[in-house]
Amino acid sequence: MNEQLQPLKKQPRAGKAGRSGTQDDIVYAHIFEAILEQRLAPGTKLSEEALGEIFGVSRTIIRRALSRLAHEGVVLLRPNRGAVVASPSVEEARQVFLARRLVERAITELAVQHATAEQLAELRQMVNDERDSFSRGDRGAGIRLSGEFHLKLAEAAKNAPLISFQRSLVSQTSLIIAQYESGNRSHCSYDEHTQLIDAIEARDAALAVNLMMHHMDHIDSKLNLDEESASDDLHAVFSHLCRPRSQAGPRSSCNFPGSPGTRNVGVGVCGSRSCSRCRHLGMRVTPR
Repeated sequence: MNEQLQPLKKQPRAGKAGRSGTQDDIVYAHIFEAILEQRLAPGTKLSEEALGEIFGVSRTIIRRALSRLAHEGVVLLRPNRGAVVASPSVEEARQVFLARRLVERAITELAVQHATAEQLAELRQMVNDERDSFSRGDRGAGIRLSGEFHLKLAEAAKNAPLISFQRSLVSQTSLIIAQYESGNRSHCSYDEHTQLIDAIEARDAALAVNLMMHHMDHIDSKLNLDEESASDDLHAVFSHLCRPRSQAGPRSSCNFPGSPGTRNVGVGVCGSRSCSRCRHLGMRVTPR
């Protein structure tokens, strides 16, 4: 997980970026997009100084953008410590998904009533773009387009408060997926999106809602929200790989499968001298 935003390449000044609006609108949009694409991991520090340098704007403008993102629940503003990308807890994740289900149901029902032919065509184009992104291996763009599909659907519902709720929920969902997704990272959301558009176009509210709930079930099924399954104790996490210290054998080799070698600078969690594999994985090394 990134702990510091890395300004690897300076971007054009915000006023010259390919986006419309005020400078804080542009900064907000870029950060929001990076969160949707899961390029900003939960817990990433959002340094005002670094962001100001990247976008070529004052820290006042950065603060306004971060304040908007905090209002939407995707950034946490910490007094005297700066801002970080939010890291939803398991309970918060469950609450967000419950709220998302309720909002998606309402949006779908309203979209069946109000979506225009032009809006449906735009939704279909977004699905094609999403499919193309995943096909060429651009997972970040595919995830962002998947989220933007739901925002565009909210616009078709013609209900301003729901659009606002949905924008916050979609971005929070992206953070939750980045933090808790388990198993394979395959995506077939574009097929489910196409079926949903077909049902809305047919003005079949019952089918559309059923498809949307199935879609939410699919997203939920890929998350590991079992509070008992995770730990920050490296010894506990990797206990199945490590023999007791008394059985560790010679300290010249690592018990970790596939270890590339050793370095005699300490004792790793595997019971061997501090091998490069353990150090590479960030495991705790206890000096002798």
